[in-house]
Amino acid sequence: MPGALGTIWSDFKLQLEGLNRDKFTVLAWDPVGYGKSRPPEKEFTPDFYEKDADIAAELLKQLRIPKFSILGWSDGGISGMILAAKYPSVVKKLVIWGSNSFMLPHEVEALKKIRDVKTWSEKMREPMIKAYGEEKFAQYWARWVDGMVAIAQAQDGNICNEIVKNISCPTFILHGEKDPLVDNVHVSHLHTHIEGSRIHLYPEGKHNIHIRYADDFNKKVQDFLLFPN
Repeated sequence: MPGALGTIWSDFKLQLEGLNRDKFTVLAWDPVGYGKSRPPEKEFTPDFYEKDADIAAELLKQLRIPKFSILGWSDGGISGMILAAKYPSVVKKLVIWGSNSFMLPHEVEALKKIRDVKTWSEKMREPMIKAYGEEKFAQYWARWVDGMVAIAQAQDGNICNEIVKNISCPTFILHGEKDPLVDNVHVSHLHTHIEGSRIHLYPEGKHNIHIRYADDFNKKVQDFLLFPN
């Protein structure tokens, strides 16, 4: 499950090409409102993460996939946590990275600083411009940031804190310790509240550890998914 505005190929190219297809069936999607799943456009209301979780669960039901594991990055990890908590009978395992169940004040301020995509590097902008076009991407990203700020203000920073304790499947939490968007405190919080979860830290990693450390990341995720419960 991709991150904010993320698509199959902008976010998970290295996983789709790197995970062992002899051992896994890999299914990726553009969430409703993102990439090729438009129209409609996504409305960044307080329940948009839960809507994505519900749609993903229904999609897999329609595809007649009775049980599956979830890989979720950033926003996708939030929806992944909600899906695992709401539909425990269909989720085998959960892998999340760069994800949080609440927002701290300095994280909200960090989002405001990247609202203007002109401040991004060309490397970071390029896949999003390819998916949306330059003008549309700038507008859509600003709407996402505004939506997150509004959610933080309306819910005192809460995103999905109340459901984390309901996650019962084996869970793997990976994190870059130099992530500028998601504070390290979220790792210990999620690890404490998701029973039996395990963690792996990348000391020099930032928000996109699955891209920067793709080979190592893919191996660790595969080992976790293949390990008997």
